[in-house]
Amino acid sequence: MVRKIGVLTSGGDAPGMNAAIRAVTRIALRNGIDVVGIRNGYKGLLEDDMTEFNRTDVSDILDRGGTKLGSARLPEFKEEEIQDQCIENLNKHGIEALVVIGGDGSYRGALALTKKGINCIGLPGTIDNDIPGTDFTIGFDTALHTCVENVDKLRDTSSSHHRCSIVEVMGNHCGDLALYTAISCGAEMVISPETGYDEEEVLEKLHYLGDVLNKNHAIIIVSEKVCDVESLAKKVTQHTSFSGRATVLGHIQRGGSPSASDRVLASKMGEKAVDLLMSGVGGHCVGIVNNEIMSLPIEEALEQPRNSRKKLYRLFDRLV
Repeated sequence: MVRKIGVLTSGGDAPGMNAAIRAVTRIALRNGIDVVGIRNGYKGLLEDDMTEFNRTDVSDILDRGGTKLGSARLPEFKEEEIQDQCIENLNKHGIEALVVIGGDGSYRGALALTKKGINCIGLPGTIDNDIPGTDFTIGFDTALHTCVENVDKLRDTSSSHHRCSIVEVMGNHCGDLALYTAISCGAEMVISPETGYDEEEVLEKLHYLGDVLNKNHAIIIVSEKVCDVESLAKKVTQHTSFSGRATVLGHIQRGGSPSASDRVLASKMGEKAVDLLMSGVGGHCVGIVNNEIMSLPIEEALEQPRNSRKKLYRLFDRLV
């Protein structure tokens, strides 16, 4: 049986990562397995920046956003000699297996190490909900709550000034944050990679809302990298009866104490990761599908298409 495992967080931070670190550490220690925390992702693995964890090292982190271990990106990890150096460092510390918490790039790193003899399990940690093989990622629910809270506040001021608030949320080419926020806040429009962007159509709809339905405000939720929200806001002011205002929520979406849902999800996934490693399984990623915690090979997960949101977009259209 595995005697010592490492845990690291990689890529963008996400609320709930600390809950996953805590779960991995405490489940492993309870089963007689030593745990080593690796700082700053694969960069820390390369630089041999590691520390052994005991039970109290992960106390009082469950409610904290960000990641206790820190995170960094290491594009060079794709190079085989870099991977080999990381494996040397793992072997030096007697680390036989690894739990990697991050996005699809982190998964690819975990797969590469597994192929070289270090069993790795990936946990999906990102606010974007853009990782295949799971319905929801660690951090998505908390980020959604942050978006909803801020859009609700913007609606209050928009309705006082006959304003159209155009709110950009994160997503990294995935429209889930935008779509779920739009439904939760009763937005008038959502613009995402799945809907595409038609400026003329947006302005025409605002004409209809303002001039025909006599609405005194409107909310448009936009997924990042789809359009220039500042430019759109100016055109709304110029060509409709609304005063356009753009708001980019930015990295505020990554911060904050994780929601109860994210804490529970991360804890369940951390437990599953340790159970898999104790069974000698490597090269898998953990996910939640139809409300069940499961795992599948990383290669298989990366080949899967993203979950279709057609039903949710249809629901949004019927609610407007």
